[in-house]
Parts: sequence; C-alpha cells; structure tokens
Amino acid sequence: MEYRESDNPLDREIDALYSMLSDVIGPDKLVIKAGKMDALKFMRSPRHGERVLALQRIIMENPTIEHIPTDSEIPKLISVLSEHVADMMARRTLEDKIEKKISEKLEENHQEYVKDIRMQILDEEKAPVETPQAAKKREKLEAMDKVKLTQSVMELLRPQSMDEVVGQERAVHSLLAKLSSPYPQHLLLYGPPGVGKTTAARLVLEAAKKVKESPFGEEAPFVETDGATLRWDPRDMTNPLLGSVHDPIYQGARKDLADNGVPEPKPGLVSDAHGGVLFIDEIGEMDPMLQNKLLKVLEDKRAFFESTYYDPTDEKVPPYVKKLFEDGAPADFVLIGATTRDARDISPALRSRCAEIYFEPLTPAHIVKIIETAAKKLSAELEEGTAQLISEYTIEGRKAINILADAYSFAIERRRGGAEDEPVFIKKDDIYAVVQVSRLNQFVTKKASDRAEVGHIFGLGVAGYIGSVIEIEAVAFPAREAGKGKVRFNETAGSMAKDSVFNAASVMRRITGKDLADYDVHINVVGGGNIDGPSAGTAILAAIVSAVENRPIRQDVAVTGEISLYGRVRPVGGVNEKAYGAKQAGIKTLVIPKENEKDIGENHLGLDVHAVETAEEAFSYIFADDKTE
Repeated sequence: MEYRESDNPLDREIDALYSMLSDVIGPDKLVIKAGKMDALKFMRSPRHGERVLALQRIIMENPTIEHIPTDSEIPKLISVLSEHVADMMARRTLEDKIEKKISEKLEENHQEYVKDIRMQILDEEKAPVETPQAAKKREKLEAMDKVKLTQSVMELLRPQSMDEVVGQERAVHSLLAKLSSPYPQHLLLYGPPGVGKTTAARLVLEAAKKVKESPFGEEAPFVETDGATLRWDPRDMTNPLLGSVHDPIYQGARKDLADNGVPEPKPGLVSDAHGGVLFIDEIGEMDPMLQNKLLKVLEDKRAFFESTYYDPTDEKVPPYVKKLFEDGAPADFVLIGATTRDARDISPALRSRCAEIYFEPLTPAHIVKIIETAAKKLSAELEEGTAQLISEYTIEGRKAINILADAYSFAIERRRGGAEDEPVFIKKDDIYAVVQVSRLNQFVTKKASDRAEVGHIFGLGVAGYIGSVIEIEAVAFPAREAGKGKVRFNETAGSMAKDSVFNAASVMRRITGKDLADYDVHINVVGGGNIDGPSAGTAILAAIVSAVENRPIRQDVAVTGEISLYGRVRPVGGVNEKAYGAKQAGIKTLVIPKENEKDIGENHLGLDVHAVETAEEAFSYIFADDKTE
C-alpha cells in the first residue's frame, strides 16, 4: 500500500499508523482485511475522518462502526489505535519467538528420529542375540508345540458337504440361491440352536464360489464372530467388529507413531470380511448401538475412523494412516446373521436390510440320520435302536452328537482289556449311562397312540422355534340341578385359554343343542402349561364335546386353530413349528385352519394334513366314530 507525503501533522500520524499496521499483518492481508471490514473506500478517501474510520474498522475488526470522527476527535482516536497496534506488534514478536523455538524442537526431534531409524536398520543387520533366559523360554514353547491332542469330536463330525446338513433342504436351497445371485443379499437366519445355521452358511459360501454368476472370488473369506461377545466402545479404542483407533497416548499404538503423536487406525472384522461373508452368530444379542453402527457400514461399504489426534497437514503421518482416515477401510461384504430369537426381537432397521430364512426344527428321523452318519465317521457300530433312543432326548443335532460322543467314550472304556482291533460298539446301555450322568430328560413325554379316548385330545403349541403337543383333557357330569353346572379350568393355562372355554360352550350349544350349564365340566391342560394365545380353541371345543357326548377322540390326531362364536376355525401362527412338534410326538394326522393351508405343504413331514373352515369339518377328522377321511 502506498502512502502520500504531506506537511499536515494529522496526515503524517495517520500515514504512520497505516504503515505500522502494514508491517504487522502485511500489505496484502491489510487490503484483504479492509475488504472484509468494508473499509477499502474509506482508506483511499482524502478526508482525515474517513481514513481514521477505516483504521477503526480494521483494527477493532468491527464493520458496523459508522461514526466518522471530526478533526478534533482524531488525535485521541489515533492514540487509542496506536496502543492496539503496539499490542499487535508485541504479540507478533512473541509468536515469532515461539515459532522459532518450535522449529528448533522439531528439527531436534527429526534428528533423533533419523538416529533411531539408523540404529534400527543397524540392529536388523546384526544377527539376533538370544539370552540364556530367552532361549529357555523359546525351547519350552517349542516343546509345547510338539504336544498335540486329537481334534475335537465336534470338529471331526461337523458336516463337510451340504448333503450332510440334515433336515434343512429348503433353507439351504434358499441360502444358496441368495448368495449365488449376481446381487447377493444380506441375510438373517432364524431357528432353534444346533440345527446347522453356521455350518450351512459356511458350506453355501464355498458352493457359491463355484457358481459363474456369483461375485465371490476363490479367496472370499468367511469371517465368523459371536454377537453376544461384541460390545460398543464409545472411545473407539477396542472395537474388533468395526475397527478402532489407537491414539498416541494409548498403550497399543506403535512406538514410532506414538513418539510423533500420530494415531493409528486398526481395521476390524468388517474389513477382514471384505469380498466375502461376515457371519455373526446370535446377532440378536448384539449391543443396539453397535448394530446401528454396523448398518452404517453396510450402507457405505466402508468403515470410517475418527480421532482428535489426527492432523491431515502433519507431514509425519504415514500415507496408509492418512488413507485410512480420509477414505476409510474397505468393508464390502455380505452379512449373515443367525439368531435363536424371535423375529420381533430383532431391530426393524436391520431386518429391513436383510432377506430372512427360517431353519426348521429337527424331527426324530433327522436326529437318527445325523447319529448314523456320525457313527460312520467315528468307525463305530450301533446297537439296534440306539440312534432312535438318542432322538428321544434332544431335537438339536449338536446335542445329539455330544450324546453320541459321550457314549463312544463309555464304549471305549468298556472295550479295554478286550480285542483292541475290534470296532467300537455303542450300546443302548451306554446312552442310558450318559443320560443318567448328564441328568437328561426325554424331550417328548406325550406320545400318540392308535387307541381312541373320550375327553382327551392333542392340541399344539410353540415356544420360540420349537413346537410341541399340548395334552388337553375334559370330564363332564350332569349337574345336580339343571342350569347350575360349574366349569373348572386350571388357572395356570392363562386367560386366553379360559376365554376359549367360554367360546367353546357357545359353539357346542349351537352344534349339539346341549347347554354346558347343565353339566359340571372340568377342563385340564396336562402339565399346567400356559397357553398364551387362542390357538387351542378348536381342541378345547372337541375335548368338551367328547366329554359331554361320550364320543371317543383319535389319539393320532393333533389340532390347532382358534374357534369363533359361530364355529369357524380361525388362522393361527407357528403352523410350521407346530407340525414339527406333532411329528416329534408320533402324530399322523394334523388338522389346521383353512387360512393356514399355504403355510405348509401337502403331506408336510409325512403328516396327513387337513385344512378346515368349521368346527364340524374338524370333528370329521378328530372323532373316532366319524368315518370321514
């Protein structure tokens, strides 16, 4: 900026103040600052007051000052503004001193860093020197490495091909179709424990790699973790799923980065699974905050890192650290989550991003097949009926394998002292020994039979993904006084079941013309189980009608369905699971609501399935004295 010479003392003072200000902040910055403060037009004015107004706006950094000082006010203002400029000059001098010290310190640190690197290179060139103590520890580790136990029985007996995943044909087919697509979907797998969800996912990925249209390469990873062990760390310092940042003050940071104050990002499992599958078992147990963070990664297909220590202008930041902070870590994978929880317990946001596949409970026939396959892998022989016996104590494939492995150990123990080269022979007594020592109970205590009974029927219930039969029995006697009969019902069955009793009374009167009030009736849910829904309505109606009219009920039939006041059989939930419960109990015929007909296939699990709309239609399959088939 140019200043004109003048004989006027006021002009010289104003020009001197402009010159000092220019020295402090620089001519270019002075012009820029004047522009921001809307003072440029006043700086070039020939009037003293306007030039001083410009100085006020620039020095005070206040563009709203409007008063143009008079010549009499200017000397006092110049004095005040001079003090401000003097403060700025003093501050600038101090900053220059500090900058100089910082530069000297950086140079000193740089020299030390170069020295450390030089020493590190020299150390690497030297042959490693091992102390006697270190050598002793190394030798102990090497000796420990030579001790090998046999592989675990679960590892040995784990299915090695999709043909060995028993009872999940529909689920496996759906899983393969969704992963082999050119546009694979994120998946949620529902089902009871021990039915092969993890194994199926692992095997299906291997199969998908061989499909031409599949995007998975030969090296696509299968990264497995347990959602129950994953927790959200608000500090972002320990997060194995999403990755973490080791700040310079954190103990885990690399020494060279910590010494230079550089934070170090550590990619997590989402990056390990890049290009493959991230399998999270028990995903329903994951921390809700961590689930939300995972959803962000699924959308971005990258994991991003943050740290207050990261300075993008710091030249000491390695390029890979800068790239991780600025671009994030790649995380393009397919998520497969497995859970034993109900779908209602899973985050709606997570469910909306995933296709859902249900794995089926295992029937006794499935357990038998699993046991027989496992026995062959163990090179063991089974006494006749052994596999069937195991199937009575569990519906989980994993648990069945554990029972077999325990029995195998008993068989080995029994064989000692005999011919060691003979095959291991597992007897029923070995299974009973396992049952006793493990305090196992039979999974199914209610069994179907070919003998009809009055007042006894099998209803169906479901808890989680496990269906089971519910024994309902009723007895009826003529009331001592007509119209004053009493109805008793066990309270533990729940209010919904009690409502079904009253509905059944109205339907019975409409169908048979008999009033339940003329009878003393006692309805009982055997075992005192709680029925928290209306699905036992049709079964309760049949039991009451059977007791009142002395009509025998088939004991190889199970029925589910809500009953309306007009005798219509209304739809219910969990029909698939209930069918498995019926099969487990040896039921041959299943009666379901017409509106549930599409929920299960014809002859599902080998059951004779009948879909009905009315109570009378259901009775035709329930009562033994009705010949309708």
